[in-house]
Amino acid sequence: MMQEIQGKTRTVRELLSGAKYGIDYYQREYKWQSKQITELVNDLTGRFLDDYQPDHELKKVAHYGHYFLGSIIISQQDNQRMIVDGQQRLTSLTLLLTYLHNLQKGRNDAEPVEELIFSKKFGERSFNLNVPDRNDCMETLFEGKPFDTAGKGYSVVNLVGRYQDIDESFPDELREGALPYFVNWLMEKVHLVEITAYADGDAYTIFETMNDRGLSLSATDMLKGYLLANIDDATKRAEADKCIKQWLLKFGEQGRETEADFFKTWLRSQYAGKIRERKKDATPQDFDLIGTEYHRWARNNADSLGLTHSSTCYQWVIRDLDFYARWYLRLFQASQSLIEGLESIRFNADHGFTQQYLLLLAPLKPSDDEATVQTKIKLVADYIDCWLNRRLWNFRSITYSTVQYTVFQLTKELRGLSVTDLRTKLIAKLQEEDEGLNFSNHPYLNNWNAKSLHRQLARIIDWIETQSGSQGQYSTYVVRSGKLAYEIEHIWANHYHRHKDEFDNPATFSEYRNHLGGLLLLPKKINASLGDTDYSYKVEQYLKENLLAKSLHPKCYENNPGLKQMIERTGLPFQPHPTFKKADFQKRFELYRHIAEQLWSVERLKDGEVK
Repeated sequence: MMQEIQGKTRTVRELLSGAKYGIDYYQREYKWQSKQITELVNDLTGRFLDDYQPDHELKKVAHYGHYFLGSIIISQQDNQRMIVDGQQRLTSLTLLLTYLHNLQKGRNDAEPVEELIFSKKFGERSFNLNVPDRNDCMETLFEGKPFDTAGKGYSVVNLVGRYQDIDESFPDELREGALPYFVNWLMEKVHLVEITAYADGDAYTIFETMNDRGLSLSATDMLKGYLLANIDDATKRAEADKCIKQWLLKFGEQGRETEADFFKTWLRSQYAGKIRERKKDATPQDFDLIGTEYHRWARNNADSLGLTHSSTCYQWVIRDLDFYARWYLRLFQASQSLIEGLESIRFNADHGFTQQYLLLLAPLKPSDDEATVQTKIKLVADYIDCWLNRRLWNFRSITYSTVQYTVFQLTKELRGLSVTDLRTKLIAKLQEEDEGLNFSNHPYLNNWNAKSLHRQLARIIDWIETQSGSQGQYSTYVVRSGKLAYEIEHIWANHYHRHKDEFDNPATFSEYRNHLGGLLLLPKKINASLGDTDYSYKVEQYLKENLLAKSLHPKCYENNPGLKQMIERTGLPFQPHPTFKKADFQKRFELYRHIAEQLWSVERLKDGEVK
């Protein structure tokens, strides 16, 4: 007898507490990338912050707004619950809960989330989302330890990468007093629809129907229909249709969501006038409405967009859409690989700064020629590079929720500026920030900045090697996983007894060895082989590695004309360190600081080059 197909709304707690889910073979891989997990974190935390007030009691969370996370399809087979559709969301949700578990360690004010991640029977832990070849990885992440992905499968590598992305994108303002409020909100106010079928055939039919048949029109389809319907001339309508289709095809080649991302970015960069205030019951504004229903926003704002006549609708497609789509695609490609003159776009993307596209498109005008556009893009990309690294150096957050308002306001200020005005504006901005965001502070490695500090070291090494006449190898140094990974190396091994003459206790020593002046980047295999060896041994091995490591050894300065010329030209305080004591940390930091001041200097905006 055919059993009933049931659909129920579940809270995160109801869905995951004490439940066990398996994954069918035909959709086994976990495929989410940085973009998807970052958007999930931004959406969840942003929705929570709309209602959160620091003076609220915890019970007030019951009155906060809901968030709908979508649906999942389950096939119930005896006692086994198999996920037919929705494993990407459930896996990502489990990763977020695992991260929150680690963030809450040592706190008494937050509700435990362990029962949503695993259950115990006879003392053995089993994960609620039970995929055997991922369990070792999930166990390690749950313990808050690094997991070696070398030789592991696609899903495991993705799990580790997305966990790191959660760490990077989770807002600083939720890590302290707001954390227990957010955890409760996530468990009780975030909902999913669970559709359960009691036969595989039924479950897969539902899956097919929802994904392959009778799809509703997308926002782009509806915007396209609106524009074409308002172009009276059949020939021009066909031309506009062809233009839109060619770009949708090209965007589709870059990924399923690239098309929607383009329209949101283009409309926000050129037209959005307001953004929703972050307070309870605030009304969504242009920026927010474009993000959720850009087709409807464009139709409702046809007058301000100039879409009032057949000729202007045609022009908007043939000139404006074509222009911004072409440059958006170039920006997207520049974020994936290093393109000469646009390297900063890749650097910014590696920091997870997806909002750069808004700023990069903002000053562009369809009347700009190729050289003008290239100059504007380079100026803005270099400014963002300097701004991001100054913030990171000073432990300032660059998460979406933290800088969203700042980015939006700057987007409006940059719209349509000439090259001269754009340069003047960005130089002034960076000079204003210099007092609070300079490089005098001494960064140190901690749990939150390992990824960004790794990238900054990669940039520093790449820059000094390029300045010395060598081929830049940023793309090599920035790799953080796999056999070819580079890792942050502590010049001092973690042995307090070797440094008792300079430190009163192990805690002070441990804190000091994490300072930037005592850090390098080395290939993973070399880093592991050096282990806890003494500096006198390490420095001989450093001589075989990148220039930043080599420069510790006296022989680095022999028969090295490129290095000598670079030192004379830049005035950088390079010097060998035959031994490495406490005072050497400060000397090395001064070197790193001077490199950073030149690498992320306002001078780059004046003539496009670092002197």
